[in-house]
Order: sequence, then structure tokens, then C-alpha cells
Amino acid sequence: MDGDPVPGPRWLDADERRAWLKLTAVCTLLPAALDSQLQHDADLTHTGYLVLAMLSESAERRLRMSEVAARTNSSAPRVSHVVRKLEERGWVRREADPADGRGHFAVLTDAGWDKIVATAPGHVEAVRRLVFDVLDGGDVAALEELGGKLLTRLDPGSRFTASAG
Repeated sequence: MDGDPVPGPRWLDADERRAWLKLTAVCTLLPAALDSQLQHDADLTHTGYLVLAMLSESAERRLRMSEVAARTNSSAPRVSHVVRKLEERGWVRREADPADGRGHFAVLTDAGWDKIVATAPGHVEAVRRLVFDVLDGGDVAALEELGGKLLTRLDPGSRFTASAG
């Protein structure tokens, strides 16, 4: 040892602690509230909703499974599990990628399209009520900026599409 002191923890100051506790509360409560709304109104999880929504917005209503994971900010195993559940309900089907025998596409079925069309208005209303109705334009811009800074640190390779845009 060269005698240099071992650095201690960089404790949060009072302002940082309050901000951190509020952020952790939002990170816990918001997903639970959105999941609850979707379960109650549409018998669908939030991740299931995101999969249907991303497929509905894509060309030909189909995406490679890896792209579904990126667009839903989920892991490949999680997306595979969710897509399997959506397949069981007839809302999504998997198709092998003819160019890559190992890859698969998730494809939104007509029933899946009907499901997302029926579910989206209530979900968007919940997002507005829970988040955007209490923010003004400056708050929305600040939220986007702060989210971008945090995602740059959490997802430096921009693996998830929320980090890229």
C-alpha cells in the first residue's frame, strides 16, 4: 500500500436524498398503477401492452424478436415469455425468419390489432392522468431531458430504443 486513504462513500446530501426517494417511489408506483389499469380494463400486462403497441406501429405489424425487446426496453427472455402468452390468446404469432433459421419475428394478428385499438384509449388516458396532467410544457421538456441523461448512464450502448431517441 502506498499510504493513500481509502475513499469513503459519497453520501447523498439532503436535496439528493429527497430527489432519490421521490424517484424510487415513482419507479415503483407508476409501473404498478399502469399495470393495474391495464389488468382491470383489458386483462393485459403493461409489457404485453407495449409488445402489442410496438407491433402495431411497425411496418407490416411485425418485428424481429430482438427488436421487440429493444422497443419495449425488455430482455429477450422476458419478451419471449410475453409473446408466448400473447400467442396463447391469439393476439400475436411467431414466424421463423427465412433469412436466418435461428431468428423469429413476432407478428400482430388481426385479433391483436383489435385488442390494441380497443385498449389504447384507456391506457393513454391513464398515462395522461398519472403523469402529464400534473406537468406543464416546461416540466415535460425537463422530464425528457432528465430521462435522457439517466438513460445515457444506464444504457450507454443505446440497446433500448428509449435511449436512442
